[in-house]
Amino acid sequence: MELITNVTEYEKLAKEKLPKMVYDYYASGAEDQWTLKENREAFSRILFRPRVLIDVSRIDMATNVLGFNISMPIMIAPSAMQKMAHPDGELATARAAASAGTIMTLSSWSTSSVDEVNSVGPGIRFFQLYVYKDRNIVRQLVKRAEMAGFKAIALTVDTPILGRREADIKNRFTLPPHLTLKNFEALDLGTMDKTNDSGLASYVAGQVDRTLSWKDIKWLQTITSLPILVKGVVTAEDTRLAIEYGAAGIIVSNHGARQLDYVPATISCLEEVVREAKGRLPVFLDGGVRRGTDVFKALALGASGVFIGRPVLFSLAVDGEAGVRKVLQMLRDELELTMALSGCTSLREITRAHVITDSDRIGRSRL
Repeated sequence: MELITNVTEYEKLAKEKLPKMVYDYYASGAEDQWTLKENREAFSRILFRPRVLIDVSRIDMATNVLGFNISMPIMIAPSAMQKMAHPDGELATARAAASAGTIMTLSSWSTSSVDEVNSVGPGIRFFQLYVYKDRNIVRQLVKRAEMAGFKAIALTVDTPILGRREADIKNRFTLPPHLTLKNFEALDLGTMDKTNDSGLASYVAGQVDRTLSWKDIKWLQTITSLPILVKGVVTAEDTRLAIEYGAAGIIVSNHGARQLDYVPATISCLEEVVREAKGRLPVFLDGGVRRGTDVFKALALGASGVFIGRPVLFSLAVDGEAGVRKVLQMLRDELELTMALSGCTSLREITRAHVITDSDRIGRSRL
């Protein structure tokens, strides 16, 4: 294998290796895929204002998330059905995250169960939750995650129905027959039927609760003592409600551009959410992160950390656990380099003054 020098190179290699249906499922976005492109391109419009002549011989990237100390502000987002990428699937990802000293978030729709992931050894893990129509299923899922040592619930709130992913429709996407959604196996919900369009879309339409509302955060708090992160907030209005209903944190996310097309990039929504949060709860970013420079930009705009999804899937497909470890290490190294060249020796030194955004340029042009 040729030397891989950055995270993005894994995608090309994964495309060559994976079956078309699987690659398209991981890689594609909704409808015209405008937001999919914008999630990346919006980062390129944010520029640096580096400071110089600062002693950067020692750089500290450690941080704390919901009371848990981690080695860097780069965590793993929930990504479904990882055994389609590699036989070890979520187990490899969990081991890589633990070795990097960071957090892994396990998808509800994982092809390894919470107990299997727990069995790989110690690590800080969050559990991503979809709320099913049958609330008893939700109770059982949350209870099993708690018992398996998971430390928080990441409640996905932007998926009352599945976005229109045309690649999945063309491919008649369904889970390969040798795999199941392991967390639901005992509940007889682990299989996904073949349909004339997307088997996942049909599955979601049949199982996921469209009536989910803010009051359900309060309901979740009655069935678990775990902190609840609300994943999928992109506006100040919903930030206010998340705080009002007792969320422990917000993940600014557009579901990897797989739900509503023509929503802004998450990095473009971040400041609005951070301003409204006013430090009352941590705000994280999910979507489009491919470089350590992207991580720095998110931190400068007020994020407490970022979550990465597709880079994990593609590196897992190419080289299993070693691939995921390398992605985490490359992003860590790039963040350290960016901090050094910007004159920051710790995360708290990264400020809004270190970046220039579109809004800054517009403001200056009016002066």
